[in-house]
Amino acid sequence: MNIKITGTGSYIPKGIERNEDFIHHQFLNENGIQIQHTTEVIIDKFKKITGIEERRYASNQQNTSDLAFLSAEKAIKDAKIDPETLDYIIMAHNFGDVDNNSSQGDTVPSLAARVKHKLKIKNPYCVAYDVLFGCPGWIEGIIQAQSFIKSGMAKKCLIIGAETLSRVVDKHDRDAMIYSDGAGASILEITEESGGIIATISASHTLEESNFLYFGKTFDNTSDSDHKYIKMYGRKIYEFALNHVPLAMKACLDKTDFDVNNIKKILIHQANEKMDEAIVKRFYGLFDQEVPKNIMPMSIQKLGNSSVATIPTLYDLILNQKIENHHIQRGDLLLFASVGAGMNINAFLYQH
Repeated sequence: MNIKITGTGSYIPKGIERNEDFIHHQFLNENGIQIQHTTEVIIDKFKKITGIEERRYASNQQNTSDLAFLSAEKAIKDAKIDPETLDYIIMAHNFGDVDNNSSQGDTVPSLAARVKHKLKIKNPYCVAYDVLFGCPGWIEGIIQAQSFIKSGMAKKCLIIGAETLSRVVDKHDRDAMIYSDGAGASILEITEESGGIIATISASHTLEESNFLYFGKTFDNTSDSDHKYIKMYGRKIYEFALNHVPLAMKACLDKTDFDVNNIKKILIHQANEKMDEAIVKRFYGLFDQEVPKNIMPMSIQKLGNSSVATIPTLYDLILNQKIENHHIQRGDLLLFASVGAGMNINAFLYQH
């Protein structure tokens, strides 16, 4: 019995927010003091570090569950399955549905239930639930779905990662330029085809690291608003990721008989171009090897960081030949990995 991704889909919002669109923002530090550099300098440094040139924002009429539904429809069509045969819908997100004029998340009913409703699935035994696991949420959903299938509790699962982070960013925080909106979905099921999920690993570091990403007030200390926004300690996250993610990736590979040279692509959470490059470099350094050319496809330059949606969207784009100079063929060995709020890390080795 092999457990494979048999269908993928993604939804990339139409709205494009370019770096130059932030030129009139007043960026403040966490003490509410205006950053001394000009906005042009701030944006230039931001691009050099993150690689982000532009990001996508959902329309005012769309919410996270809407984007999730649109990506799910495509994945179901791609897998050529009847949605009534789905045993689980697992929906990864972080903030629920957030209306355009509010930063308050709505999670009742669950977003998975909302997607099931939009798909018009009648089967009551198609169980729909949400996963809150930070940016690694989609991978964790894949890992959970695999467990359900291996145990005999399921045969087909729909796993979605979707987010509208543009609704929870502080316009006075430089980090607001990182985040974007989007959705990616996958069908995981039993198949007679060779390959599939080979090994998985998950970890939660919570003693000193749990608040590296958090929900906090605006940096504008003149504001009396009680709205909260996504905040992070960027340097701490960078150091944490470099110290722990490569080790987790190696631990996942070490569960198998495959060699690091067998890996054709590494699909890593699109968080920060420099950080991702450093993670992959350190991963290969654990084997005393240089990073192979063309091993790590990137979408962050044009799509920004859409959290749980980045990896499933990237995978779908590659399969549909929409990432230049990157292709995946039958039998290719892929290593998926992510890191995010919690602080959580996970990875899985997959043969396409």
